[in-house]
Amino acid sequence: MKNKMRILLTPLFLILALTVTSVHAYEPKAEKVVDNIYAIIGPLGQRSAENDGLNANSGFIVTPKGVILVDSGASRLGAEKLAAAIAKVTKQPIRWVINTGSQDHRWLGNDYFASQGAQVIAMRRTAQTQSEYATQQMDSMKRFLGEHMRGTKPLPASKTLDGDPAKLVLGGEELELAYTNAHFPGDAWVWLPKNKVMFSGDLVFVDRLLGVLPWSSVRNSQKAFHALAALKPASIVPGHGRVCDLAQAQLETGDYYEFLAEKVGAAAKEMEPMSEVLNRYMDLPAFKHLENYADLHRTNMNRAFVEFESAP
Repeated sequence: MKNKMRILLTPLFLILALTVTSVHAYEPKAEKVVDNIYAIIGPLGQRSAENDGLNANSGFIVTPKGVILVDSGASRLGAEKLAAAIAKVTKQPIRWVINTGSQDHRWLGNDYFASQGAQVIAMRRTAQTQSEYATQQMDSMKRFLGEHMRGTKPLPASKTLDGDPAKLVLGGEELELAYTNAHFPGDAWVWLPKNKVMFSGDLVFVDRLLGVLPWSSVRNSQKAFHALAALKPASIVPGHGRVCDLAQAQLETGDYYEFLAEKVGAAAKEMEPMSEVLNRYMDLPAFKHLENYADLHRTNMNRAFVEFESAP
């Protein structure tokens, strides 16, 4: 009887396991920002096999001469999912892929789109940073995604742009790329002046706390955010979090850069003890509601302190 029970229960268990797995799998969906401009909003959590590394935002612009994709995902499988989400909106082919940055989920899907005939474009320093970090990022992503990284090949942007800003036009849509050098060296934004829409890359984070990496620059980020604010975008597709307006971006990103530079950075310049500074500012009510605050805030302050201490 026990054996019969086991035989009957095993298929049910497998069905339930598959159902749970499918519930948690992330499927990208396009949401209209304005007119022919769309965002694809990734989950706020860590990269995982369930989301194919798509824990960042991307987006696209539909033109009469084809689609412009902004950021290509972290893997071949993730890139295929982005392509499927775009295909539900338009039958236009993806002509251009523009990378705003060099972090894995901004560009490791390039090879897939290139194999489908798209031209991959980035600022020159962005592409150089992609080459510099390619091996490290591939190794890291294999730890996160395992078999979901199969078929992924790192392909830095093949068309590089000089100038700051650099301008592109396709199908009547004008785009301006400008360096932020914020999260990674060579990071950039994509600005659509006609519709006043900003694809900020990893300059702007909402709904979750931004991360300061060992190679990030708080100084550059603060300066770039001021420049972004001066453009007065109507809509911002941030690097992470929901599509937002400038007011929300200011509260959840701009004000945090100001804090890191004007409080932590200023204390570093005055050669105050780092531990005292970090303890003093550990509890910040204005930002505690953001996802990942508990995990990232102290480390962010530490790295900001080191940046301003080393170059007052």
